[in-house]
Amino acid sequence: MKAMILAAGHGTRLRPLTDDRPKALVELRGRTLLEIALQRLRSFGIREVVVNVHHHARMIVEYLVAHDHFGMEIEISQEDELLDTGGGLKKAGEFFLRESAGEPFIVHNVDVLSSIDLERMVEFHRSHRALATLAVQHRESSRKLLFDQHDQLCGRLAESEAGEEIVRSSQQMHPLAFCGIHVISPKIFALMHETDAFPIIAAYLRMAAEGESIQAFCADQYYWRDLGTPASLEQAAEDMKQKILEQ
Repeated sequence: MKAMILAAGHGTRLRPLTDDRPKALVELRGRTLLEIALQRLRSFGIREVVVNVHHHARMIVEYLVAHDHFGMEIEISQEDELLDTGGGLKKAGEFFLRESAGEPFIVHNVDVLSSIDLERMVEFHRSHRALATLAVQHRESSRKLLFDQHDQLCGRLAESEAGEEIVRSSQQMHPLAFCGIHVISPKIFALMHETDAFPIIAAYLRMAAEGESIQAFCADQYYWRDLGTPASLEQAAEDMKQKILEQ
């Protein structure tokens, strides 16, 4: 199985830590976020990974070389201009289509720390024959997705005062917060009509409106934390110290 680590962003919320380095090389208890993400993927048997880069890209390349790619086969997807999550994934499409045999792959934000069972999530994805499966939780978030009674994506709560954006009607809808971890079938690349920079969630919503299966995987039982701010990094370090999360 293959995976992608999304690591191209500027990491503006992590400033001043990202003034002189990419967010992927910010450290948590002596380990970079990139190392943590890579070793977590490796613990589930994943050996082939593509990492998208932009901000301080050369530093990431040199870091991986210095660490012998952590014993994995790692390719770099260089973005001269930021392509957002959807554009970044689409640019890396050839990596996943190469000798894929239809095998699903994992996409993982570099600034996410979790204990989510990726093997179980992949099995769930396969059993539901989904185009994409999103790890989600019942927790507070400013950006929530809406799912129907079958846990199929049907909309999102808009950030503006417009309220809900519904792409597929449903009598029952429940809001869930996305965890930045996806399992995706490679056939998605044939359905990506968007160009240049675009968020993957926007593409998911369009595909859901067209009848594709974008499935929720409930991850309430697992630890999860966004590492996008210095405060969240400090809390994650404390959680690890208190053995709330074993890493």
